[in-house]
Parts: sequence; C-alpha cells; structure tokens
Amino acid sequence: MPGVPFDELARRASEAWKEGRLEDALRFYRAGVELNPRWEEGWWYVGSIHHQQERYAEARDAYRRFVELKPDAGAAWALLGSCEHRLGHDEPALAYFWKAEALGVGGNEEIARLTSRHLALLLIRSGQFDLPARYLATLTRSEGETPELVAACGLMTLQMARLPSEIPDGDRDLVMATGRAVFSALAGRSEEARQRFESLIARYPSTSRVHYAFGLFLSLQGSPDALPMLRTEVGLFPDNWQAQLQIALDLLTRGTATEALPYARAAARLAPEVFAGHLALGRALVGVGAVGEGVAELEQAARLAPELPDVYLALAQGYARAGRPADVERARAKLAELHAKTRPQAGP
Repeated sequence: MPGVPFDELARRASEAWKEGRLEDALRFYRAGVELNPRWEEGWWYVGSIHHQQERYAEARDAYRRFVELKPDAGAAWALLGSCEHRLGHDEPALAYFWKAEALGVGGNEEIARLTSRHLALLLIRSGQFDLPARYLATLTRSEGETPELVAACGLMTLQMARLPSEIPDGDRDLVMATGRAVFSALAGRSEEARQRFESLIARYPSTSRVHYAFGLFLSLQGSPDALPMLRTEVGLFPDNWQAQLQIALDLLTRGTATEALPYARAAARLAPEVFAGHLALGRALVGVGAVGEGVAELEQAARLAPELPDVYLALAQGYARAGRPADVERARAKLAELHAKTRPQAGP
C-alpha cells in the first residue's frame, strides 16, 4: 500500500482483526510486514489468518518468519507443527511439537491440547508406542470420547503405526473396540473399562495384545486376575516382551523371584535394547542367588538407562549381596545425585 505509514497499517490491521474482517486484516498485516519484516505481531496474524482459513502452506511460511524473530514462542512452534502435519510433513511436524512442549505454550489451553493431541498421533504414526499414553490420558479428561482419540488409543495399544484416518476398513472395528476400553482405563473409569475389556476379549479372543492390555489394566488395579490374563497373552504370543516383562514385575513384587526368572529372561532376550528387561532379570537373578550374573544384568540396565534411580537402588542391593562395598557406595552416591536433581529447590 504505497504511501501508507507503517503505524497506520498496524492500526488498520488491528481494527480489521477485532471486527472479524479477516481479508482486510490480512491485507494490512501483509503490507505491514513488507514495510517492517521484523514486525512480530504482523507475522503472527498473517499466520493465524491463513491457519484459520486452512491455507496451511502460507500459514507455515508466516510462522517460520515469526519463530525466526521469537524462537522461544512455544505456541508458534505448535502452530507451525500443525501446518506441517496438515501438509503431510510428519517428521518436521513432530520435531516442532516437541519444541513447543519443551518451551511451553504460555498457558494457552487450546494450543496445549493441540500439542498433546498431535504429539500422541504422530508418535503412534512413527511407531513410538510407549510415549503417547501420557498425552492421551490428559486428553481423555479434557476432550471427551471423540472418535479420533478412541482410534488413537486403539492404534497405540495394538501397535499399528497409522493415523486414525489411515485405518483399513477391515481393522476399524478391532481398533475402535480396543480404543474404547483403553480410553475408559486412561480416563479413570475403571468399571466401564473392565466391561469394555471383557467385551473386547469375547469378540477378539485370539488377537495379539488385547489380553496384554487387559492384563496391564488389571495389574494397575491390583487385581488377582492380572497374572492369568497376562499369561494367556504369553501363551498365545510368546514374543510379546511387554507381557513377559509385566508378568516378571508382578511376580517380583510378590517376592517370587524363582517364578519371575523365566519371564524376565524372555523379556531381556526379546528386547535386549530395553533397560527394563535387564533390570527385571537382574533383580530376579539376585533374588535366586545368581548374584554375579544378576549384577551383570543390572549394570547393563544402568548403561541403557543411566539416569534412572531404580537401577541404582537395585545395583546397590546387588553389590551388597556380592560383597562389593566400594561399588555399593558408588551406586548409593549416584542414587543420591539423581534424587538431588529431582528434589524441589528451596526459594530465596
């Protein structure tokens, strides 16, 4: 807009935005950022208007300019991630949502939910099935039982690396039935979850991971029915290392290391890169008196998870059983160091 001063463009843009005249606002904001390319507010609203109008490529370009000027703005990184996801660029989208979560979104609940939702969906899509549950648990309480969230719960549990829109027709009933049971569990609706899991098992008695999901739920509830359900999963699908591990952990909690040992061995063998299997195996071996072998497994767990306090607690106990006092002190020192990192700091 030749001849119009920047301050006047900014005034007209703000006025048009407040009055809901989006095309006028966009025209004034664009003219403003042409005159002043470092105008943060201008790039923000250019991006926001395009995003509202589902012009995601244009919105992405504007948000990129905004985060160049204000790289600590978590909300902008989230919206940039949303644009990339809408454009089918899931890898950069996931990276942008991680950045948004790390920076925080300034108390904007809508963008916080958007970040959690997309992180859950993109983690599932990328095959990272252990991470989405905490985001989905939050969303079950804030967004309700939407088809998208139910599908996400089902995909996560069945370990299908897809978006809800990509579920094959032949799998949809299974995914949604599984998702409804898991959704209820994450939402804290225990009786409803149990009923839905029972219905799921009745409909899909030979499907991988459904007995494991029910068994895990029962274990977290402290139910004596958990072990039989988990053992059914292992009987049908012995390569399910998570079920093997959960059985081992439940048995170790009961103090039955001898019974836990074969399940812990299976978990560590099936998933050698996962610290938890080595930790369970180390605890079981120490518990049955195979202290040297057990300590070696616990040391492997420490290499895989060097910042996890539980590993060093088990190591200190293992070293004590092995008669290695210097190593006991070293493990205890590391444990104290890790606890100090997580302890709230006193105020001034």
